[in-house]
Amino acid sequence: MKESQLQSKIIERLKNHGWYVVKLIQTNTNGIPDLMCIRKGNVIFLEVKREGEELKPLQEHRIKQLNQMGVFARMVDSVDDVNVFCHQDL
Repeated sequence: MKESQLQSKIIERLKNHGWYVVKLIQTNTNGIPDLMCIRKGNVIFLEVKREGEELKPLQEHRIKQLNQMGVFARMVDSVDDVNVFCHQDL
């Protein structure tokens, strides 16, 4: 499955569970994760990769940076990876 197809499926799953999802196409910060997701005052950032793909060093840095600021950020490589966000508050 192409990354864009996986991303669309993840967006659909999150939206179906009440998340407001913004696809971050171009920002003033390189390496920022693909998706910003908001629900009930919680904000998470998700970097979508195809299964088996790895983060680039700058993407790893940005995810670590966000986590250090108290923002939940991580890489996902399947629709099943987002199930935890669908069923509970973070």
